[in-house]
Amino acid sequence: MEARPRLLLVAAVAVFVSVSAAAGAAVVINVKNYGAHGNGVNDDTKPLMAAWKAACGSAGAVTMVVAPGTYYIGPVQFHGPCKASTLTFQLQGTLKAATDLKRFGNDWIEFGWVNGLTVAGGVIDGQGAASWPFNKCPIRKDCKVLPTSVLFVNSQNTVVRDVTSVNPKFFHMALLSVKNVRMSGLRIRAPPNSPNTDGIHIERSSGVSIVDTHIGTGDDCISVGQGNDNVEVSRVQCGPGHGMSVGSLGRYSGEGDVTRVHVRDMTFTGTTNGVRIKTWENSPSRSNAAHMVFENMVMKDVQNPIIIDQKYCPYYNCEHKYVSGVTLKDIHFRNIKGTATTPVAVLLRCGVPCQGLVLQDVDLRYKGQGATSAKCENAKAKYVGYQFPKPCSP
Repeated sequence: MEARPRLLLVAAVAVFVSVSAAAGAAVVINVKNYGAHGNGVNDDTKPLMAAWKAACGSAGAVTMVVAPGTYYIGPVQFHGPCKASTLTFQLQGTLKAATDLKRFGNDWIEFGWVNGLTVAGGVIDGQGAASWPFNKCPIRKDCKVLPTSVLFVNSQNTVVRDVTSVNPKFFHMALLSVKNVRMSGLRIRAPPNSPNTDGIHIERSSGVSIVDTHIGTGDDCISVGQGNDNVEVSRVQCGPGHGMSVGSLGRYSGEGDVTRVHVRDMTFTGTTNGVRIKTWENSPSRSNAAHMVFENMVMKDVQNPIIIDQKYCPYYNCEHKYVSGVTLKDIHFRNIKGTATTPVAVLLRCGVPCQGLVLQDVDLRYKGQGATSAKCENAKAKYVGYQFPKPCSP
């Protein structure tokens, strides 16, 4: 899982390494040369930030090596802009989060304002179990949000590969206002009862690709929030967790549209939901969620394999007075098969009527007594090919 290029192994003790002038300068920054202990006890926050400052300030192709070891750190900001033409954060060991919540704002590790960043290898341990009892978001709308383990913000041309994230205090990873991000080979893990531990949350971003990844956590495996365009998800294993979600949308004023989401070749095992679109009622402003395809999905004992919920509210005292301000249109579900653990395998609960809703080749069986069924509300759907359960009326 950990990537160890030969150049890094040979030059691990060097701070700077020059290659041929024709190839340009290659620079290696080793955090051990900046005072990092990597013993899991000493606080290595300042040494890692000092190493980043040196890496970000170097020209050419730069690699910051976090050598094998366990690095106990508080919140860190790895910010640019940087001089490097490419910058690789090569994690060969484990980053271990401090547990004192007073040290944190909204996130723990923040990569921001960088062009051409690669984050590769290693383990990111949020030590979230000590903080989960303080998370009131599942029951209070005005809750204090705990820190996300890794935030990528205002960056472009980012690669994240072969990283393992375990036990975050809140989200594992979040993408905010980024462009052209490719994530692959990730291993994301937290207990099924860990609150709000979304695997990857995406917001106000474009050109995001997530492939060949395993996510088992306490909330959505992947959540596509507001203001996103051109999101591709493929070959992702999800479970446990709450499934693959678009939303929740429509809660805040001024949310952007969500367009061009393509999810394919996913397997869901023991999850609460399979593919889900969720929007709030009583939206303060209007937006669209459009041009989405969910195809080639395998459901293994999933409670709600296909669900559109435009009356989403996780709190007990919700008022269902007004329809959602989010308009859903051009949504395709294709080749979705497997087993459901509740009788209603397809729930299409639209506010204003969903437009251009297509279900093609759906085969979902109830793992219990009796057959699966479908329920619809304001859903103007077109059905193509094999359908089980039987299509429902709007």
